[in-house]
Amino acid sequence: MRFVVRLLSIAALSAPAGAGEAWPQFRGPGGDGHSDAMGLPLRWSETENVVWKVAIQGRGWSSPVVWGRQVWLTTATADGKEMSAVAVDRGTGKVVHSLLLFRNAEPGPINSVNSYASPTPAIEAGRVYLHFGTYGTACLDTATGKPVWVRRDLNCDHGVGPGSSPVLSGDRLFLVFDGMDEQYVVALDKLTGRTLWKTPRDVDFGSAGGDFRKAFATPALIRAGGREQLVCPAAWAAMAYDPQSGREIWRFRYGRGYSTAPKPVYAGGLVLIHSGFGIHELHAVRPTGTGDLTETHAAWSLRGAPAKPSPLVVDGLVYLAHDRGLLTCLDLKTGERIYRESLPGKYSASPLLADGRIYLFDEKSTAAVVRPGREYKLLATNALSDGCMATPAVAGRSLFVRTKTHLYRIEQRPG
Repeated sequence: MRFVVRLLSIAALSAPAGAGEAWPQFRGPGGDGHSDAMGLPLRWSETENVVWKVAIQGRGWSSPVVWGRQVWLTTATADGKEMSAVAVDRGTGKVVHSLLLFRNAEPGPINSVNSYASPTPAIEAGRVYLHFGTYGTACLDTATGKPVWVRRDLNCDHGVGPGSSPVLSGDRLFLVFDGMDEQYVVALDKLTGRTLWKTPRDVDFGSAGGDFRKAFATPALIRAGGREQLVCPAAWAAMAYDPQSGREIWRFRYGRGYSTAPKPVYAGGLVLIHSGFGIHELHAVRPTGTGDLTETHAAWSLRGAPAKPSPLVVDGLVYLAHDRGLLTCLDLKTGERIYRESLPGKYSASPLLADGRIYLFDEKSTAAVVRPGREYKLLATNALSDGCMATPAVAGRSLFVRTKTHLYRIEQRPG
């Protein structure tokens, strides 16, 4: 009888999630900030529409990921000497796993807006993949919390801490290492952790120092021009690679952009790529050619783009949440600005689309809810006791919001 109960328990943890029920990676199922979940709350506070709230020890800006009954996230001590994984029961908020994964005798420095646990995990049935950049990557069994495989030999000098999140597709886990010293992209066998290919970045940085060579963007896996492409922004340029071989398909150069963080988004035949700090540009590129596309495949560009939040595309409109507290709406085809409005706060978390609304979570304590469309319409503002550096997750009828100190499950309560 115990054996049967155990099998049922594992099945519940690893059962394939239905529409809107899973949030398996950074920015959700499609990696673009979209959820097809319905019935989400419009308003909440510390005392309204909170199903549960649990304190998360340490400091980490990774987003939560959701599969079955579990919500996973990473965290680290403020000094980076210990790095951990935490799993919370989706229904009750009870911590079911708190696992120390890596110890570091002398971790490198981090920026004040970063953490040692900023990369978001990737999760699927029975397995969760936890990444801390140069400090290590681990695959765990989600039922037992036991390691399936661990890698600590993929290294670089991040300069100010790790940032890029893993991307899971088919039998592969894709990781990007854009350090001050070396830059490369790697594909691992998700079952064993074995390296399938490793492709060094081929960028001529000239005499530029290491600070201008690093980047933190999460790659986007797209299908364009009749082929799959892994689009990976770096410092000075973005490259697309063949996911099977690691061969470079094309590149787009944007000059001395560095510390690139936003994840690319593919929509309407265009891939939106941020150049990062130093230039602060957004480029719309047609990813259908090969070789250098800089002069031939650019559709439009925008100066003054955000440095950290990723773009959101809804019905042919591009929404940009700015670090300095603005929301810009652009026409996807032309890049024409539709509006620019002030928001309540400053942003690191990327915007979400769910239940026909855009959700934006700021660094202090406020979340704005906006109606998509060519006219700006603020539907609500909501406050929690602390702000968000991490992009929230959406699953079922709930928002899973990680603030700087806690993880919340927010859902419309009866009555």
